[in-house]
Amino acid sequence: MSSFRSFPTLLFCNFSLLLLLLGFCYGADPFVNYDWDVSYITASPLGVNQQVIAINGQFPGPTVNVTTNNNVIVNVRNNLDEPMLITWNGIQHRRNSWQDGVLGTNCPIPVGWNWTYQFQVKDQIGSFFYFPSLSFQRAAGGYGGIIVNNRAVVPLPFSKPDGEITIFIGDWYNSNHTTLKKTLDDGKDLGMPDGVLMNGKGPYRYNTTLVPVGIDYETINVDPGKTYRIRVHNVGISTSLNFRIQNHNLLLVETEGSHTMQQNYTNVDIHVGQSYSFLVTMDLNASSDYYIVASARFANETLWTRVTGVAILHYSNSKGPATGPLPDPPNDFYDKYFSMNQARSIRWNVSAPAARPNPQGSYKYGQINVTASYMLKNKPPMIINGTLRTTLNGISYSAPTTPLRLADQYKVQGIYTLDFPTRPLVGPPRIGTSVINGTYKGFMEVIFQNNDTTVQSYHMDGHAFFVVGMDFGDWTENSRGTYNKWDAVARSTTQVFPGAWTAVLVALDNVGVWNIRAENLDTWYLGQEVYIRIVNPEITNKTELPLPDNVLYCGALQDKQKDQNKSSSSSVIAGRVNMFTTMPLLFATIAIVL
Repeated sequence: MSSFRSFPTLLFCNFSLLLLLLGFCYGADPFVNYDWDVSYITASPLGVNQQVIAINGQFPGPTVNVTTNNNVIVNVRNNLDEPMLITWNGIQHRRNSWQDGVLGTNCPIPVGWNWTYQFQVKDQIGSFFYFPSLSFQRAAGGYGGIIVNNRAVVPLPFSKPDGEITIFIGDWYNSNHTTLKKTLDDGKDLGMPDGVLMNGKGPYRYNTTLVPVGIDYETINVDPGKTYRIRVHNVGISTSLNFRIQNHNLLLVETEGSHTMQQNYTNVDIHVGQSYSFLVTMDLNASSDYYIVASARFANETLWTRVTGVAILHYSNSKGPATGPLPDPPNDFYDKYFSMNQARSIRWNVSAPAARPNPQGSYKYGQINVTASYMLKNKPPMIINGTLRTTLNGISYSAPTTPLRLADQYKVQGIYTLDFPTRPLVGPPRIGTSVINGTYKGFMEVIFQNNDTTVQSYHMDGHAFFVVGMDFGDWTENSRGTYNKWDAVARSTTQVFPGAWTAVLVALDNVGVWNIRAENLDTWYLGQEVYIRIVNPEITNKTELPLPDNVLYCGALQDKQKDQNKSSSSSVIAGRVNMFTTMPLLFATIAIVL
């Protein structure tokens, strides 16, 4: 009898042991899997056939829809005709710069190969996007949305909307990305874009002269009386865009992972690389459809009229098409501070829940002592060593063939220098691979000084920074007296107006090598970027995950690369995740053994 009674106990113990082992293998948080085939398709968003980068045949690509703390597995097959990487704009990759998808940390995925990204969306909620980071490829598409949802224990600071809508806006050229890249290589300016796309489609024919017949346009279907969360991403090349919906208010609630003070806007300037969430209530009558507009900002409006994206907001009970002129854009002629004041009005909601069940404003950044200060000053493109280049502090970044983080891992010398200046260099500009030497757990002030004639957006990988100040003119030590040290919004991409400065504060709490770049593709491609190296002097895997099993090798480490078995996944973790499908077999085996 005692042996019979011990059988359930033994079964329970083995079952518990199995769950414990699985917990160690997978962690407590769920895995979400994606398989992507990245290839070219032929499309004609502005009426001209061209090569567009699609994911699983989709342009824009599929949405990564996950919940905070999920483990994300994305297996990418490169079916382009050139190497590529995918970067995850705004995803912080806690302890894991190996998955950042930029040349400072990753070797490119060769043509015909696959590579599996594996990262956790740790302690983040909000709206982000991904895109190909190499060779001007974002100008051909390859982008898509990332939605990081809240867990049930962390309520949103607003009622759950009736629906979700994602809108990608961005300037677009009819020339393919390789032609655009060659234009820059030849020392020429890209010139005016051919139009603005909304969700990969051209404008609705609101004007028979500006918009040719036969253009496919986007229609957003809604029901009267309902409220929708609309996530808007500027995925373009270099043009700041003003976003507005005819006769509708935009209630701003979130930007790049931070809940904002809820304010109504009739229009919002969205600069390259930025993401916003609005709540829009469909509270108008449906006598007709309504225009959704994204038009060029800070450009000659007479010449740039065609650089306007137009989609249609269609109520389910609409009685006719949208008519009349487009809603007016902002008029800055008498108010040069309009756009800057709008940016300053975007504040952090310090009482809203964060990704963890505590207020996001409980992080009192204004009480932290600054340990390092860098001014990153840009200038218009210039000729350096016979080629057109852009600079930060007089240095035009040149990407080495060996990724910086990989060089550190294998102690390869001579790949980069840790001598990036804290202030602009005095003397002739140069091309080099100079890196910022960051201090782990330091608190850094970064001042972006824009001496170019166009708006520049700057992004920092692996971190969110507090946008504490901006103004026209040159930054001085006295400018710190204007900083917002209480409720400045935390985000990963900020605009810097021409002839102006923007200051951010950032906690260097994420070990790795992280990219700081211009999001404007032309200035980024020509060298306006730098990396910051953050090292924990204590040797531990608690602050940085180890080298991934599927790491790619290139440059000085090329000899370590083995041929890939293209019929199987290149990720050990992805293989482990597939074990979930074999769990019944495991349980059956235990039962047999018992």
